[in-house]
Amino acid sequence: QARPVESGGGSVQAGGSLRLSCTGTGFASNPCGVDWFRQPAGKQRTWVSSISPDGVTLYSDSVKGRFTISKGKDGDTVYLQLSNLKPEDTALYSCKTSRGTMCRVGTWGQGTQVTVSS
Repeated sequence: QARPVESGGGSVQAGGSLRLSCTGTGFASNPCGVDWFRQPAGKQRTWVSSISPDGVTLYSDSVKGRFTISKGKDGDTVYLQLSNLKPEDTALYSCKTSRGTMCRVGTWGQGTQVTVSS
């Protein structure tokens, strides 16, 4: 299983926006969803957002209304649009693809760093 690849991170000021990409998801032929997680330095990784094969989206309370997850037209890329960023959004953002029975086999990307300054 190839590892997904994230990109699009960077440094922005509070209130700014970024669009993260996760390529290599193969969502067009995968019955499992794709998830985004984030991990601030020295803290635990937490779930941010998910998109199901039929396009149903979910968000953590901390990002709801500010982040948007979507699928690309290429059948392979999943995006996470980050808007109205806050310093507490600073973290390493990673995507996870899943396969297998009950979608239990997860594959993680290496992540892309997002840094938000006040």
